[in-house]
Amino acid sequence: MYDFGLTEEQKLLRQNVREFAEKEILPVAQELDETETFSVELTKKMGSMGLFGIVVPQEYGGAGMDYLSYAIVVEEIARIDGSQAATVAAGNSLGIGPIYYFGNEKQKQEWLPRLCKGEILASFGLTEPEAGSDAGASKTTARLEHGQWVINGSKIFITNSTSPMAGVCTVQAITGKRDNGKKEVSCILVPNGTPGFTAKKMTRKMMWRASDTGELYFDDCKVPEENLLGKRGEGFHQMLSTLDNGRLAIAAMGLGGAQGAYELALKYAKQRKQFGQPISTFQAIAFKLAQMATEIEAARNLLYKACKLKDAGLPFSKHAAMAKLYCSEVMGRVVDQAVQIHGGYGLMKEYNVERFYRDYKLLTIGEGTSEIQKIVISRQIGCYE
Repeated sequence: MYDFGLTEEQKLLRQNVREFAEKEILPVAQELDETETFSVELTKKMGSMGLFGIVVPQEYGGAGMDYLSYAIVVEEIARIDGSQAATVAAGNSLGIGPIYYFGNEKQKQEWLPRLCKGEILASFGLTEPEAGSDAGASKTTARLEHGQWVINGSKIFITNSTSPMAGVCTVQAITGKRDNGKKEVSCILVPNGTPGFTAKKMTRKMMWRASDTGELYFDDCKVPEENLLGKRGEGFHQMLSTLDNGRLAIAAMGLGGAQGAYELALKYAKQRKQFGQPISTFQAIAFKLAQMATEIEAARNLLYKACKLKDAGLPFSKHAAMAKLYCSEVMGRVVDQAVQIHGGYGLMKEYNVERFYRDYKLLTIGEGTSEIQKIVISRQIGCYE
């Protein structure tokens, strides 16, 4: 594989994470998926490896790496299992990200060291039952009363929010109205276990069955005024920035998942014999594999470029949206052909490719649907000037 100019540290990181994923995650991935079990043990092991807080400076307990390194970590875990990759991706982008980028020094010191070590996990309470792509339709409210925020409302599809490791949630809420009549949106840190805050695990998912997904309910939930993240009224900006960064991680999940499914298909095609020869030698199969390899290579180039733009401090929103759109949809095409190559066996749970086929779908929906990405890209290229 072309190394894309990776540093020796990044190459070693890839090797270490790949070995961990193959040794620790692969043997239990099917069982965790089947039983819908969030693994505290695996999560803590990933924390001890420094896979949370990857881009956070060492002074806060992080690894002090760059976004390309972060993408490599998520890519290598997703190559084996989407659920564990989701835990790491959400733990970094949606959990740690808002506190690191928008928190004050006290909030950073209080939360980041434990989050970066993987002792606890943070979540981002954005999506609501009636507010998905239209985040502005949020109904959760927070009113300031006697030095406390009183929060009421609910959230849904929130990753890392209900397990025994869930420590704090960044909740987006309506905190008033602006002078122009529009909603004032703010983000508030709400520790798990706060009275009035209930987290309920969501089950019977098609995908990421071993990741933790929850419904959150706030019933006169009170937290101190100082739990406001950043400045009052900056919540919408904080959300957009968080999603920009998060798209790089979702793209990495798509890239890693595509790589994993492709490798499964290639291995199977070389072993499976029909008409006296491996099916990989038949042009119909060989061409599928060639197309898969080509799209994966293109996806990796696009994602790594987006990460390098971010690391260089250059505008990257357009490329992040492009990478999220392309990598997630490439995984869809790759897993579809990977199952086809496996034939009937690809439909059986005993084969990992079946799990990859289910896991890919959320990538075209979560953290902005493919349609939303196209809106973001079309705006960036000047379609609506």
